[in-house]
Amino acid sequence: MSVTASPRLDAAGRALARGSQHLRGLQHADGWWKGELETNVTIDAEDLFVRHYLDILTPEQKEATARWIRSKQREDGSWATFYGGPADLSTTVEAYVALRLAGDPPDAAHMHRAATLVLDAGGVERTRVFTRMWLSLLSLWAWEQVPVLPPEQILLPPRAPLSVYSFGCWARQTVVALSIASALRPTVAVPFGIDELRTGAETETPIEPWARFFTLLDGGLHRYQRRPPVALRRRALRAAERWVVERQEADGSWGGIQPPWVWSIVALRALGYPLDHPVIERALAGLDSFTIEDEAGRRIEACQSPVWDTALAVLALLDAGFEPAHAAVARGALWLADREVRVRGDWSVRVPDLEPGGFPFEFANDNYPDVDDTAVVVLALRRAGVDGGEAAERGVAWSLGMQSSDGGWAAFDVDNTSKLPAKLPFCDFGAVTDPPSADVTAHMVEMLAYEGLTDAAATRRGIDWLLREQERDGSWFGRWGANHVYGTGAVLPALAAAGLREHPSVGRAVDWLTQVQNEDGGFGEDLRSYRDPAWRGRGASTASQTAWALLGLHAAGENGATVERAVRWLVETQRSDGSWDEPYYTGTGFPGDFYINYHLYRQVFPVMALGRVLGHD
Repeated sequence: MSVTASPRLDAAGRALARGSQHLRGLQHADGWWKGELETNVTIDAEDLFVRHYLDILTPEQKEATARWIRSKQREDGSWATFYGGPADLSTTVEAYVALRLAGDPPDAAHMHRAATLVLDAGGVERTRVFTRMWLSLLSLWAWEQVPVLPPEQILLPPRAPLSVYSFGCWARQTVVALSIASALRPTVAVPFGIDELRTGAETETPIEPWARFFTLLDGGLHRYQRRPPVALRRRALRAAERWVVERQEADGSWGGIQPPWVWSIVALRALGYPLDHPVIERALAGLDSFTIEDEAGRRIEACQSPVWDTALAVLALLDAGFEPAHAAVARGALWLADREVRVRGDWSVRVPDLEPGGFPFEFANDNYPDVDDTAVVVLALRRAGVDGGEAAERGVAWSLGMQSSDGGWAAFDVDNTSKLPAKLPFCDFGAVTDPPSADVTAHMVEMLAYEGLTDAAATRRGIDWLLREQERDGSWFGRWGANHVYGTGAVLPALAAAGLREHPSVGRAVDWLTQVQNEDGGFGEDLRSYRDPAWRGRGASTASQTAWALLGLHAAGENGATVERAVRWLVETQRSDGSWDEPYYTGTGFPGDFYINYHLYRQVFPVMALGRVLGHD
């Protein structure tokens, strides 16, 4: 029985109407949408660390942040990197140290449980390098015992192996700031020690040949660090300082993301910048704008997603049957058109002749527009009937110029695929390069098909890339969303838009989605699938992941029992106000290491999926 002939049609229609109404109510008066972007508590712990270093941490900030961190501790004493995930050693250590800084005594029950878990997991000695750098700042670890990041790296030519441009933009900004800190080794005292977290174990020696080589090289860099050539070191620090300052965004951030933001503050302060320096003042004011405080406590958004959220919301309302002239759609589309980036960022290092264009992820990260946002924004503008003064045309041209040599598209850079950066001893804090991914490439193909460019050479190369990248089980990997459900839910609409609905790859993907549907009718995929293939397509049902599966199935022409059961799950789990609940994290920052709960995903994707399945798109 097809969904459109189902006796549940009325219930699904009412759910869509309630969901659309709730989504409209979340729109800001200026036209944009932005859901909270929730991550793990290391972001909040590190905010306390940097404020303590700057001597601006207030008792009120300590108390409110500690309340939030405590609320995320689990029964076994640990903290995780995502809701329902396994205990994470580094996250637990950072949370523990933050609570000590806030005044929690080590013999308190919750602290004792945390310390016991840390010791059982190998102690502070087994934490990631990034965590030990924070401990070094707090005088709880020795800078001599963390890998060296020489600031002289900034002097390497952009095309040189291991230049800063070998890293993805998020890692690049963090590495440059950290290289200043690595050279100057700033510290601040704290009124406690963490001997209770130490086992006395030595750092493990890597086995992989390249990793062993770079570990040996790090030993040489430590010797160099003790007595670098004065003139060369001075030149490198000046160049790194200039690089950092030039990349501060209008909102005071660096790339609109927390890791380079806080380490840039630390680095510039170590260089002697006073707190009332305009760069530092803007940085701290910007952090305040990323701070949420309510009855649950005080927390920091690692980044913000208004452009992305708004583009998705506009598309969802259009899918739900709203006309382009509707006030909510029109205001959202006009706001998006004004977000166009017209300056050259780091992306231009690899494509210097490409004219600026495209759209960013956040309110103000013009140095780093991205292909994913650009593809979805252009699609939203076109469907809403807004050209934005040729912003869409420039967005198409810019994103076409960002195609990698293998035919795929990455988020921020072209051909940022070197394997070497990940081998460096300090690169254990997440993905450090930006290779093409199925989800971004799919969004590009879908947008180009809407533009009437299905037969263009770039589009065909993108389609070929997607077909090559299909997994053996029929799914596609999801770089920026969790995970194979996201990748598959993105690729199937792209292939359908390009006229490949009957391609065998589509049938294999539909079979995979059908096989991984949960007994309750929903879809879910645990974030452990990034490390363990056994988790692919497995996990508690969520609203966003169920919607992604529906988007893929609908695009493939499916309308049978699998679709009907998924629609029923969305209808039955909708709350009375038209929203859906979703404690699970379904967004991805760094696969395997850092995850995101986009609070708007639970709303925008179900509306989009129900609208398409019910025939409103």
